Amino acid sequence: MENKTYHEQKTIEYTKKIRLLQAEMPGYVTTYFRGIEPRTLPRTRLGYAEDLKIFFEWLHENNPTLRSSYSSIKQITCDDLSSLQSFDIEEYMEFLKIRTDKNGEEILNSDFAIKRKMAALRGMYAYLYKNQMIDNNPTVMVDLPKLHEKAIVRMDVDEIARFLDTVEMGAENMTDRQRKFHELNKVRDLAMMTLMLGTGIRVSECVGLDLNDIDLANSRIKVTRKGGYESFVYFGHEVEDALLPYLEERKEMEGIASGHENALFLSSRKRRICVRNVEIMVKNYASRVTTLKKITPHKLRSSYGTALYRETGDIYLVADVLGHKDVNTTKKHYAAIEEERRRRAKDIVKLRDEDSE
Repeated sequence: MENKTYHEQKTIEYTKKIRLLQAEMPGYVTTYFRGIEPRTLPRTRLGYAEDLKIFFEWLHENNPTLRSSYSSIKQITCDDLSSLQSFDIEEYMEFLKIRTDKNGEEILNSDFAIKRKMAALRGMYAYLYKNQMIDNNPTVMVDLPKLHEKAIVRMDVDEIARFLDTVEMGAENMTDRQRKFHELNKVRDLAMMTLMLGTGIRVSECVGLDLNDIDLANSRIKVTRKGGYESFVYFGHEVEDALLPYLEERKEMEGIASGHENALFLSSRKRRICVRNVEIMVKNYASRVTTLKKITPHKLRSSYGTALYRETGDIYLVADVLGHKDVNTTKKHYAAIEEERRRRAKDIVKLRDEDSE
């Protein structure tokens, strides 16, 4: 079996899911996805497809005319979309406020989640209108939820040290079963957590690493960034010290699942470890260090970015290392530190010698 990179595997996986969802929706949805494919990532298109299906199902269920005329959402036409007014879209946004979880319990959707789903709907409407497939776009007449700035959660220096200590040595309150599981995986876990905290790479970039992406001679790794382009990220001696024992352990592993032979980080089932497993790993270790902060893999990335910016003061370097295409994205995340630096700068420049008379 040909070995595919993580990026190739995920692209195939997302594309298959997108096609299945498209098959359940009207044909013009497929036309829309074909039109946006060159400029959007497969994972983004999958999210759009899931959100659009929610819209079509809501429309079919809540419009008596459509419900009586059509047996499925595939039959909803462009004329049907054109006939909707702004108040219909506002009604849909009201519907989006509450979602049902796996246990059947109702949960409020965040403004961010609603805005994301509306972005998918607006994108489809804009494409259809631009290509003269509809003659009315009610989505532009509706105000989207205003998002409030949230404080960026990150670990401070002491918390990072205690977090890595916990990954390496475990915690006192572990059960026997937890301690046994920790002993089996601590070398891998320490390598992953140190690598993420020491380079700021995304969790998807971390799990996507292959063995030949590690360049110890030059202290760097090759990662596939958002958008599919490759980039080198350099690491220090602490990361190398955590990687080396795992690389030795990885060489001795047997029974690796077919198609996963090149994966750097493996799960207990000898398959490439997935993003969800890393999220659970971070949550479990972090909960033993701090209960006030909700630490996720992305918060490890924020912690690294914060430390790098405080040490260098170079926002362009931070943007480059983190793989941000737009430095304004970086500035937004580290605005609080920028403000702190500006506040400290007020006393740096002296206009007159205070010791002179």
